Formats: sequence, structure tokens, C-alpha cells
Amino acid sequence: MYFDGYGYHGTSFEQTYRCYPASFIEKPQIESGDKIIMPPSALDRLASLHIDYPMLFELQNDSAERVSHCGVLEFIAEEGMIYMPYWMMENMLLQEGDIVRVKNVTLPKGTYVKLQPHTKDFLDISNPKAILETTLRNFSCLTTGDSIMVAYNNKKYYIDIIEAKPSHAISIIETDCEVDFAPPLDYKEPEKPVASGPLNKAAAQVEEDPAEMEPKFNPFTGAGRRLDGRPLKYEPAPVSSSGSKDKKPLVTNGNAQPSTGSSSQATSRQAQGKLVFGGNANRAPKETQKEAAKETKKEEQAEKKEDPKFQPFTGKKYSLRG
Repeated sequence: MYFDGYGYHGTSFEQTYRCYPASFIEKPQIESGDKIIMPPSALDRLASLHIDYPMLFELQNDSAERVSHCGVLEFIAEEGMIYMPYWMMENMLLQEGDIVRVKNVTLPKGTYVKLQPHTKDFLDISNPKAILETTLRNFSCLTTGDSIMVAYNNKKYYIDIIEAKPSHAISIIETDCEVDFAPPLDYKEPEKPVASGPLNKAAAQVEEDPAEMEPKFNPFTGAGRRLDGRPLKYEPAPVSSSGSKDKKPLVTNGNAQPSTGSSSQATSRQAQGKLVFGGNANRAPKETQKEAAKETKKEEQAEKKEDPKFQPFTGKKYSLRG
């Protein structure tokens, strides 16, 4: 039986109402939750039914094929009207005065829910977990696909419900529910710099060229120094950068002479106090040996005249006291 167009039928509660936002009534607190305000006639019908408490309802917008779930706060609305949070009207694509179907339901207690913030600003909150726990105390249920609103520090944050277990709609009253977060919608991973192929080849060539330009290591190419401070009797021949071992000049105490293997050169080298392996010094005639000995004596006498005598402790003295 219907009464003035607002009667109820059947063993369950199901009725259509015109919806309006909470700004039409002095109840701003309902904006921070998912509870609606219904007329007193709905309470009379619900009280006569054997329904589960707390009361949970399914909202349907037949024109847009949108479904959501909510709880009830009070039964003080005018007959034929309900007041609901504005963010719920946005989820269901409802305008002021649109028709919405309300039906009582029983939802399982939730065990898992996955949330996705719209912006990265929500992650900048010092303790987003505590803010979310405080906000969800005003909620009765969560529906997959809805976008709930979290108000904090005079700012509104919207969060999508992208997954819920054990059902697409769950009750979160007096239950332990595991909460997981997905990356925000505006989050972008930092891009890794990727160089193109020609640049990579050019960089490889630049790395190889310095290695080729580096001079090769040539040992024993420095200048010699005497410990007694006397000048060198000869100057070492410069070594080529290629480091070839074929060209090694033979240096004696006197002028440099090429190794021709002659008997006179072998005897002169042996007379200067050097060992010569494979030489023919014993086979040289005595005349050549005498001439070589005279030449070496003349060279030694000339060196003694030219070289100054070494005089130790001839430097200046200094005092530690200054």
C-alpha cells in the first residue's frame, strides 16, 4: 500500500527520493563522511523490518547507472527528500533535485582496501595514516570506484577506492582493515637520460683518442747526476719516443765510438778497465796496445787538469737559533 506517494512495499526497504546537498540544511558535518539524512517515514518502515544494524543503504542513479553505498545519520528530512554529502553526489553524477533510489543492504566487513590519492600533496602531510584513520571513523562503508574526500588543514584531498576485499562494497565499522596505497594519479617517475646512438659512438671515440695520444713509457730516459757534484764526462744520447732497442750508442769515458769490432778499439776499452766478452784483445799486436795506453794516459791527465778537486764542508753555516 502507498500513502500519499511515499508508501513502502515488500519485506525490504526500497524507495526513491529527490536528493539535495548538505548545504541546503544546517548539517555541515555530513560533508566529512558518507552518511545521509532521511525523512521520518523511512525510520517508521525500517523499524518494522528485521534489518541488520548499523543501517547501510545502496544508492542507485538509474539515469547514469551509478551505484554507491552509505549510512544514515538522522531522520529529519522533509518527506520525499534526502540530504547527502556533495562529494557523493559528484560520484553518482547527481544534480540538485535528481531522483535517487535508496535500498537497505547488508555488507560484509572489509579486510583489505587499496587507496589512490589524486595528487601528491596528500603524501606531503606529516602523518597521512593518522589523518586517514580519523577521517574514516565518519564512514560506514567503502565502494570500489568511489572517490572519498578527506578534509585536512583547510584543504580537501580526494582519494579513489580502487580495490576492496572480500567484496566490491565493504563495511568498515568495528573491523580491522588492511590499507594499501597506490601511486598518486599525478605522480611521474623521473626519466632516465638516454643518449642516442651517434652520441654514444662519438663519446667512445673521444675516450679512445686520449689513450692513443698518451706517450709510451720509456725507462731510463732521464739525465744522470754524480753524487760528488762533479760535472758529467759525457752527455747521454737522447732516446727516441718509440723506445726502439736497436739503436743503443756505445759510450766510453772519452768520445763515443761505434763498435766496429777492430782490435785497437777492443784494446782501448780493455785498457780503460772494462770487460769485453768475445773481444780479440789478446791477438792485437803490441804496438797497438802501447799506443792505446798512451792515449788513455793523456786523457786521464787532461781530465785531472779540467776537473776541480772535491772539497768537503765548504758551504755556509747556519745556526738553529737564527
